[in-house]
Amino acid sequence: MTRAILKRLISMLLSLLAASLAIFVMLQAVPGHPADFMLGLNAQPDTIAALNAELGLEGTLRERYLDWVGGMLRGDFGTSYTYRVPVAGLIADRIWVSAPLAVYALVLTLLVAIPAGLLAASRRGRASDWGVMGVTQLGIAVPNFWFAMLLVLLFAVKLRWVSAGGFPGWSDPAQAIKALTLPAIALALPQASILARVLRGALIDTLEQDYIRTARAKGLSRRATVVRHGLRNAAIPMLTILGLQFSFLLAGAIIIEKVFFLPGLGQLIFQGITQRDLIVVQSVTMLLVFAVIAVTFAVELAYTLADPRLRRA
Repeated sequence: MTRAILKRLISMLLSLLAASLAIFVMLQAVPGHPADFMLGLNAQPDTIAALNAELGLEGTLRERYLDWVGGMLRGDFGTSYTYRVPVAGLIADRIWVSAPLAVYALVLTLLVAIPAGLLAASRRGRASDWGVMGVTQLGIAVPNFWFAMLLVLLFAVKLRWVSAGGFPGWSDPAQAIKALTLPAIALALPQASILARVLRGALIDTLEQDYIRTARAKGLSRRATVVRHGLRNAAIPMLTILGLQFSFLLAGAIIIEKVFFLPGLGQLIFQGITQRDLIVVQSVTMLLVFAVIAVTFAVELAYTLADPRLRRA
């Protein structure tokens, strides 16, 4: 057990190292220099050199990469070129929007997907099954940003139940949750559709097993069989999808945050790209990569705990 966890931990660390190197190299290769962007085309060479020294851009690529990685290990993500404040502070402010939004969307995903998947599997081939499959296919096909704009037009513009965007902060939790509701629904729609279809397939496979037939022969109802036995054995494929979905909801909500004017990590990355604030972009991107890899590691660890056969892998 310890050996399996250690192997996965080493794999996670190597993945983080490779990701940090790839992020740094790709951003350094982007045309345009931050000092030129900030000072303009007519800036004097000595002014540019002074700004490079202030921003920590005068060393070699190797030195700058090692300084960046070493700083992150100490909790220092550098100083923003644009805002002239620590990047860690910017991340701390924005993550209290992105993380609750991702959790909120994941909860909505589970609340929709589990009943839909159970209904479709328990009534395989019937009208309710075809209905669930049709709706989930539509949910996968509809782009979430387009669905987000429809939600804004309906609930914010026409009905005026909520504001069209913005975030009031957590001083009033009810208003904060209200502001995150439409973005969470827009994010949850395709994820719930995917999870419902995966759950349906896993349940159908499970219900064809011999021990399920034995339980039915002993008088257990089909619904009880699905809930007691099928759902438990469908947990592993569900866990895989949930891990991937949470990573996407945390790291892939840039467009949704833009639609609803949410000051989250996605919006911060977008602003950093437009302002050539490379230290912000690479640090926030690295944080999101770490979140994705950490969630994947947690899912693999859960597999190992749930299935002893994987401990020898």
